Amino acid sequence: MARTYGPIFKVRVGTKLSIVISSSELAKAVVRDQDETFANRTLTIAASISTYGGQDIAWSNHNSSWRKLRKIFVQEVLSSKNLEACSSLRRDQVRKTIRNVYSKIGTAIDLNQIFFSTIANVLTSMIWHNSLDKGADYDHLGAELEMVVSEMADLFGRLNAADFFPSLAWFDLQGVERDIRRASKKLDGIITSVINDRIKYNSQNNSDDDADGKKDVLQILLDLKDQKDATSVDITNLDIKALLTDIMVAGPEATTLLIEWTMVEIMKNPKVMKKVQEELAQIVGPNNIVDESHLSRLKYLDATIKETFRLHPVVPLLVPRSPSKTCTVGGYTIPKGCSVFVNVWAIHRDPRYWDNPLEFNPERFLGDEGVNKYDFNGNNLNFFPFGSGRRVCAGIPLAEKSQILILASLLHSFNWSLPEGEELDLSDVFCVTLRKRKPLIAIPSQRFPNMSLYM
Repeated sequence: MARTYGPIFKVRVGTKLSIVISSSELAKAVVRDQDETFANRTLTIAASISTYGGQDIAWSNHNSSWRKLRKIFVQEVLSSKNLEACSSLRRDQVRKTIRNVYSKIGTAIDLNQIFFSTIANVLTSMIWHNSLDKGADYDHLGAELEMVVSEMADLFGRLNAADFFPSLAWFDLQGVERDIRRASKKLDGIITSVINDRIKYNSQNNSDDDADGKKDVLQILLDLKDQKDATSVDITNLDIKALLTDIMVAGPEATTLLIEWTMVEIMKNPKVMKKVQEELAQIVGPNNIVDESHLSRLKYLDATIKETFRLHPVVPLLVPRSPSKTCTVGGYTIPKGCSVFVNVWAIHRDPRYWDNPLEFNPERFLGDEGVNKYDFNGNNLNFFPFGSGRRVCAGIPLAEKSQILILASLLHSFNWSLPEGEELDLSDVFCVTLRKRKPLIAIPSQRFPNMSLYM
């Protein structure tokens, strides 16, 4: 439609008017020049139910509550100090995955499932690892949590007719609202039980036991809540639950899809695979395991991830914005309250901005110009897979560390091949996120003779 109707067009579905922006020049008007006007969200039924009426970071309107939560998330939860303190947790979870894959060498495995489980375990260990250190037994929650988070990610992508025809909400024709309420209730129950357990433990013990800087995310948030009388931060239990929901639902889905698409492109391009593994052998070494200290030097793998994000942006239309007042973009009137979609999928494939845009070519992100010109923070509006402006994704620092650590570890430890007779399938399914139509099934083989590297 972008190729047919140009860089800006409108679509009316039911009672809802949507505007689609498909050029970096017009995107600049939305995410930079009039960023504050376009800082609100179009809240879907699924998003409203799962985020306590839009009380989180991703779906909240641009207001004082959103500013407070984002500040807490960026400065406290994802501060450099806290990310560094949690590095051992990420390493341990990835090592568990390596051992798991090693136990299945020579057999076909579902890599989507492996990736999802790994990132879900990384995130939950960061959220409540101190509960485990203090003797809490959450093994019974692990499988249930992974299942409900996967289900919620799937439900977010389904079409809900009531979003476009509000009168149909009475009929609940497709059961999407019913299903998302059920899944959200399960997730809320898990989060609530973990919070209550920690509050009970803290009331009976000294929570300052974690003063060594290794507090988990939950303890950081509870400490801020308890200190609200002494600081300008006023955080409630609902705020905490909304933040944890954002982390546990958005994090595994987005990171899993990016890693899966990257593996597909690497396996499709043997020369890229060879260069990635040669770089790993040089930086990490054949008798060593990948550590986060190696990641900043993996320039070619970083370029490969960026090229994957260019061709397969995880959220191809970004999270929809809604103007707080009627305004003008590119000479066209944008009505207050409509939905505005920024089509990064089209921008990332536009020949005006990219040479041979359909070719998978990591080299385009290499060299001084590439490194300085493109990043994940949305500074260049020819490439902004995480969005740009004040509503840019708040989880970029953690996503960057997690995705390259998991990919580097799996590519350094194993060689990968397709089951006999199978071909790579690059077809996708469009929903809120850009999913592969078929999960990636691949066979790992041992890459190094030193078996201790897999233990």
